[in-house]
Amino acid sequence: MTTLGLIGSGNIGGTVAKLAVAAGYDVVLSNSRGPETLQDLVAELGPRARAATAAQAAAAGDLVVVTVPLRAYREVPVEPLVGKVVLDTNNYYPQRDGVFPELENESTTTSELLAAHLPTSKVVKVFNNIYYKHLLSLARPAGAPDRSALAIAGDDATAKATATDVLDALGYDAVDAGPLAEGWRYQRDTAAYANLYFGADGTAGDAGAQVDAATLRAALASARRYADTPAG
Repeated sequence: MTTLGLIGSGNIGGTVAKLAVAAGYDVVLSNSRGPETLQDLVAELGPRARAATAAQAAAAGDLVVVTVPLRAYREVPVEPLVGKVVLDTNNYYPQRDGVFPELENESTTTSELLAAHLPTSKVVKVFNNIYYKHLLSLARPAGAPDRSALAIAGDDATAKATATDVLDALGYDAVDAGPLAEGWRYQRDTAAYANLYFGADGTAGDAGAQVDAATLRAALASARRYADTPAG
């Protein structure tokens, strides 16, 4: 039995938890406001779910999803995550997170910041480039002809294999975008970001549109650094 710990239980975290429970995982949820604020979500998820503090969720998880606003990444507990695979959903929104000069000049990426904060963990970037409603609605069993793919990036091959297995269980194929340094290819406002799953001209709405592995690979390949993107 695999236990998934969640540090952050908002839209993406709550959706990952729903998919994980449906796939047979136990989940331990946490947020910044305390376990008592998660009782409605725990009740909705059923007996495989429980609420805890962030440190307890980190300790309980065989693998752990970090899904907090980027501004809070330094608050992620370090010691309980030693040696563990950490799935990072972070995106950088300056209006929410404040300005990070190292992200503004593109000398690093969001997941590399988290990896530096968690030097004894194995960080994989995933779940950051899809709208939470699409994450739920587009999940399909293995082999389904309309299955979608999500990108992963990481510096540890075993951790990426684990992330691929998790995605498969939750209903998605995985496309390996490379090391964490390549995670910029599906960060905010790139070709492989969330708009891709809205379909042509955004016509798919909340139902979402299939994005297969080939389509995602093409979008990742076409990504441009912010500095290389024409204004307007």
